[in-house]
Amino acid sequence: MSAEETIRLDRKHLWHPFTPNSVWMDESFHPISVVAGEGTWLVDAEGKRYLDGNSSIWTNLHGHRHPRLDDAIRSQLGKIAHSSFLGLTHEPAARLAEELIAYAQSGKKSDLNRVFFSDDGSTAMEAGLKMIVQSFAQTGQPQRTQFISPQGAYHGDTVGAMSLGPSDHFHRHHLPLLFPSRRVMTPFCYRCHFNSAKPEKADARSYRQCNFECATQAEEEITKTGKNLAAWVLEPRVQGAAGMVMHPQGYAQRTCMAARKVGAKVLLDEVLTAFSRTGPAMSFHAEGVAPDVVAVAKGLSGGYLPLAATLVTEEIFRAFDGPPENAFFHGHSYTANALGCAVARASLGLLQDPAEQTRRVTLTQNLRELSRDFWKHPNVGDVRQEGALLAVEIVAHRATRRPFPAAERRGAHICQTAREFGLLTRPIGDVLILMPPYSTTANELQQMVEALRKALAKELPA
Repeated sequence: MSAEETIRLDRKHLWHPFTPNSVWMDESFHPISVVAGEGTWLVDAEGKRYLDGNSSIWTNLHGHRHPRLDDAIRSQLGKIAHSSFLGLTHEPAARLAEELIAYAQSGKKSDLNRVFFSDDGSTAMEAGLKMIVQSFAQTGQPQRTQFISPQGAYHGDTVGAMSLGPSDHFHRHHLPLLFPSRRVMTPFCYRCHFNSAKPEKADARSYRQCNFECATQAEEEITKTGKNLAAWVLEPRVQGAAGMVMHPQGYAQRTCMAARKVGAKVLLDEVLTAFSRTGPAMSFHAEGVAPDVVAVAKGLSGGYLPLAATLVTEEIFRAFDGPPENAFFHGHSYTANALGCAVARASLGLLQDPAEQTRRVTLTQNLRELSRDFWKHPNVGDVRQEGALLAVEIVAHRATRRPFPAAERRGAHICQTAREFGLLTRPIGDVLILMPPYSTTANELQQMVEALRKALAKELPA
């Protein structure tokens, strides 16, 4: 089938997520029809190659068509692709659960001991919040139904996940469906009104001048909610859909400790940040936090198949002991899909391979060096990085941090233009993102940065 026929059928029958109809259905817009992938590259129907600059929406860890991941799927496919997990079990799920718990602990003391499999980040978070509420109800604390999270938090698009992180931009039509939850100020140094530092050509976290008011306000709200608080909910280190908001060191530790003091649980959303995206195996390792519940997805299967997991403590699991009516009546038809579990085990193996670990360290260092070039453009206001994740925030005026009007969609236009230079990536508002697969070579990374710089220069001539 030609690219033209694919696009014709697409526009006739398909509905794309997070995509305005006005853009997609405009005949002047030319969608890319992807037909193949190899390593860091994607290939369209016309044979043009593009660098996968956001790891296929934050999912692909090791590159496309990685031989070890491909082999894991082929091997499992020769046995069985899927069977029910309701009252049945299988080796790929049991092995993956053991390995995933060990990976999440990574030699550090942790009470995480149980794994509940689902399909994606939203469902992993949905399961986690329900587990927490029901566990409290079954252990004599039914009043603990409140959740607190930072403003701008985003945890998915199912009703429970939306309630934990409602977004005015994404969810405004669905607000009547949501249960109430509490918000505290976003720990965002670049746009924090308590930060008295003048803009510098550096990550705003490195030169902030404040009294850590964001952590203090969160602690106060957690303390005030007290015995009614079910959980403090946090995307540790990086709030993804909020615009790759990167937290100052110590924020997670202080806020999680406050939740512990009032007897609440700590629910961490590591859907984006797990599996070494921000450097350590799990992002919470960098803060020395011991969570009660952790949601992982996206990179769990290396970007190959829909698979998510909710990791919980033995204490929470045991709250469901007793009569049959205490069971966790929640699940999915494709829970613990055998193909997904098999490829996830192969991905975990790669993550712990010493040669691959060295490759990631080099990638992170190269990205830090190359990212300095973005400061040459006068409309770059903040450049922030955690591990192999880079965010470049563009502004109308650097000295005042004044943003462009949202209606101008500057970030979207820059990323669209980047395709002309062989780069595929997607912004969050006016935050440009590079999140290369770990397979990316030094030369490929340089091409990514150069393509984004060229697109920036073309759309915003200095």
